Amino acid sequence: MVADDEIDPAVRSILDAARERTVEADRIAADARSLPDAFAAARADGRVPVIAEVKPTSPTTDGVRETDPVAAAEAMVAGGAAALSVLTEPEHFGGSPETLDRVRAAVDVPVLRKDFVVREAQLDAVAADVVLLIVRFLDETGTDDLADLIDAARERGFQVLVETHSRAELDEALDAGATIVGVNNRDLAELTVDLGTVERVAPAIPEDVTSIAESGIATPDDVTRMCEAGADGLLVGSAIMSGPIEATTERLVGATCPDAETERTH
Repeated sequence: MVADDEIDPAVRSILDAARERTVEADRIAADARSLPDAFAAARADGRVPVIAEVKPTSPTTDGVRETDPVAAAEAMVAGGAAALSVLTEPEHFGGSPETLDRVRAAVDVPVLRKDFVVREAQLDAVAADVVLLIVRFLDETGTDDLADLIDAARERGFQVLVETHSRAELDEALDAGATIVGVNNRDLAELTVDLGTVERVAPAIPEDVTSIAESGIATPDDVTRMCEAGADGLLVGSAIMSGPIEATTERLVGATCPDAETERTH
C-alpha cells in the first residue's frame, strides 16, 4: 500500500473528497446493458472496442471543456464507440449524476459511471450499466471491502469494472471475484503514464475475464500496442474529448487490433 504522504497531492485531494462524499438516496435497481456483449458486437463489426469518456475536466488537463456532454456522447457513438464512460465526480472532474442520466437516456450503448466509490451507499447516486471500483482507492481509504462492494453493486444490477495498476492489485481484484478488470497506465501515486503497465499486467488476466486498458491511449499505434498486450477493450478520454470527437473516435476504433485473448499467456 502507498501511504497518503507518497500520493500526488491532486490524487490525495480526490481521496479526501471520496471519503467525505455522502449519498442520501433510495437503493438503485439497474437494468444494465452488457459491456462484454457490446465489445463482442464491436469486434464482429470490425471495430476496436473503445469506451469513450465524457470528461469535462480533470487534474491532468487544462481548463474545462464546454462541449455539451450529450452532444459529445452522441458524437462518440456515431464514431463507433462500443460504450461510454461518464464522470460523476463533481469537485475535481466537473461531473454529476445528472449528466450521466442525460447521457444514458440519449444513447443505446453501455454507460460506465466513472467515480471514486468507497462505500456501499455511494453506489446509489445514479443508475448506470457499469460502475468503477478502484483497488488502490479502496486500499487507501480503508473503507468497505472490495469483494463486499462488488457484491453490493451486482445486487443492484450493475456490472463492475475493477481498476488495477499492478500484478498485486490484479490478484486482489480476481480474488474478490472481478470479471471485468481495468489496467490503468497512470500511476495514481505520481500521475505519470506508462503504457508498459498494461503490457506487464494484462497477460496475467484470465481469458474469461474482460480486460480494459486505461489512460495514455491517444493514437491508433497506442491502440494496437494495447491490443497486442492482451486488452479486450480500451478506455479513452482526453484524446477523444480534445479532438474532433466523432472523427477521433472513428480513427481509434479503426486501428489494427488482434484478438486480445490470443495475446495472453498463462
